[in-house]
Amino acid sequence: MRIVLIGGLILALAACGPRPSPEQREKAVAAFATVQQVFQHPRCQNCHIPGDQPLQFDQGLPHAMGVVRGPDGKGAAGLPCAACHGESNLPASYGPHAPPGAPHWQLPPPEHKMAWIGLPPKQLCEMIQDKKSNGGRDFAALLKHVSEDKLVLWGWEPGGDRAPVAVPHAQFVAQFKLWADAGGPCPAS
Repeated sequence: MRIVLIGGLILALAACGPRPSPEQREKAVAAFATVQQVFQHPRCQNCHIPGDQPLQFDQGLPHAMGVVRGPDGKGAAGLPCAACHGESNLPASYGPHAPPGAPHWQLPPPEHKMAWIGLPPKQLCEMIQDKKSNGGRDFAALLKHVSEDKLVLWGWEPGGDRAPVAVPHAQFVAQFKLWADAGGPCPAS
C-alpha cells in the first residue's frame, strides 16, 4: 500500500511539470496580451461567436442571408458555408466584397464555440486552455492550430477590403508559444 501511495505521489508531482519563474510568468502574461489582441480581432471573433449567427466585416455585423452555425459548425442543411465560401479567396476581379475562402471554411461546432467576444483577458485565457471548451486540445495542439491551420492563417490574408490581423503571424505564434511554454498563466484580472 505504501509503495502505491508513493508511486501515486511521484506521478502527481511529475504531472505538475516545471513551475515558471516569476520573470518567466511575467513575460508569459505579457505575451498573452498579444494572443488576446489576435483572438479578439474581427478575423477571429467573427466566427468565434456566442450565438449561432456568424458575424462579418470589421464591424462584426450579423452575417447576411440568415446564415447559421448548423449542427456541426458548417452551416444549416441546404445552406452550408461551402455554398458561398470556397477553398481560397476569389480573385480580386470578383470585387472587394466577394465571399472569402479558405480550406474547411466553418464555425467551431456548437459544443466547442470558443466564443470570446468581449471577454476580459483572464476569462479568455482560461477558456483557451479549457479542454472542455477547446475541443480537447492541449498546448501542443493549440500551438499547431494557430501555427498551421489554413483557416486560421486566412486571417492574415483575408482578401478583398478586409483588414488582416494586425500582429504579424510569426510574432503571434512566438508570443503564443512563450505563453504556452510557461504553462499558460493568466492575467490577474
